[in-house]
Formats: sequence, C-alpha cells, structure tokens
Amino acid sequence: MTRTNRLFQLMQALRNHRPPVTAALLAQETGVSERTLYRDIEALRGLGAVIDGTAGYGYALTEDPALPPMMFNDEEIEALVLGLRDVQAIADPALAKAAGNALTKLQARLPSAQAHRLKHAVLAVNRIVPPPKPSIDVAALRRATWDEYSVAFGYEDGKGAQTERTIDPLGIVFLQDKHCVIGWCHLRSDSRVFRLDRMRDLIVTGDSFRPRRIPMLQDALAKIRADVAEKVKRHGPVA
Repeated sequence: MTRTNRLFQLMQALRNHRPPVTAALLAQETGVSERTLYRDIEALRGLGAVIDGTAGYGYALTEDPALPPMMFNDEEIEALVLGLRDVQAIADPALAKAAGNALTKLQARLPSAQAHRLKHAVLAVNRIVPPPKPSIDVAALRRATWDEYSVAFGYEDGKGAQTERTIDPLGIVFLQDKHCVIGWCHLRSDSRVFRLDRMRDLIVTGDSFRPRRIPMLQDALAKIRADVAEKVKRHGPVA
C-alpha cells in the first residue's frame, strides 16, 4: 500500500469511529505500527486536517478538508441515503462497505443541520428476501470490467446444464432481483446475461478487449431492451 493510500485509509478510519479513537485501533485498521501511525497523524495535520488529541488519549477529526462543502436539498439527501442503503442491503461485502463509507463521508461534509437530516433520513431499505448470493469474487469481476479484461468461468443455466464460458464483461447489473453480468460471450458470439450466483471459478484471463467496452455495452443493452419489448408485445406486461 502506498503512503498516499494509507493516509486516505487513516482519514476514513477517523471518520468512521466515535472520537476519541485510540492510536492502537487506528494502527490496526491501517496495518502499521503505532510509531508509524503517529507520523501519519502529523502528516495529515501538515496537509491541513484538523485532528485533535495526542498519543495516549486518542484522536478526533474536527475538520476534514479532503472535499469541498456540499449542499443538498431534503429530497436529494433522502435519495442519497436510500440508494446507498440499498447498496448496503444487496451488494457484495466490498461494495456494501464502500456504500457505508460513502455515507460517512457525506455526513462529515454536510452542514450540521443537513448532517442530522442524513443521519435520521425517513426513507429506509428493508429487503425481506435478499437476492441470491454471488458464488464468485464480485470485486475481481468489477476490476476486470473496469480494466476491460476477458474472464473465464463455469456456468450452470436454469436447466442445470453446465458449460465453460469466456466473456468480455461489459457491465454488472441488478436485474429482476438478481446480480448479473452483461458480457460478450465467446462461445455464442453474442451478448449474454449471466447470473452471478450461477457462476463458479472465475479467472481473469489478462486478455484485453479495450477500448470496445462502451459501444459493446450500448449494443447489448439495446438488444436486451428489444428482447423485452418483443416479449411484452407477444405476452403482455409482466405482472
């Protein structure tokens, strides 16, 4: 981990914990010794962060200059909270944690009245039946999609038939209460949608399909929309 990334991680740890937070806990979360932690605290102070406290007492972040002040109206705050809490409810652990961190960052940068509104938002998410749990490393799939690398995996369809697939991952979607990846399937020479809970043994091949992801994704989404429109035309809207 680079020193810059470590300092960002330390800032996030200071935001997440009720002050004062001990040096021992901060050192554990950032993976450094307490001596290094003390140096990192001084480095953040030198960059402009207002951090109260000393060794042996604990630390409190009283001013966070990392982002400029933000202003949202009440509906925007509710929308942000609802969306991020939904991510916390349905996403894989890495993305759910990122949503929680985003909520913490928002609260740290809002004026006090709006921060209170965010903390006590009236909208909530309660998914009685959670979506099927993905059976692969979703974070690895996201990275491959961002970096435009093909992936290989085993797949079991709805009838139990198993195949080995290689795809160019184009986008990850939450489709009809299931996590799916839209990809260009090398086996079928066409765009396909694969449920993440039916995939296994994901391998990032290292074969790049850059810079074709965006146009390929646009074509795949257009195909999905056309297929849905055709089904609605034949069978009527799905209740």
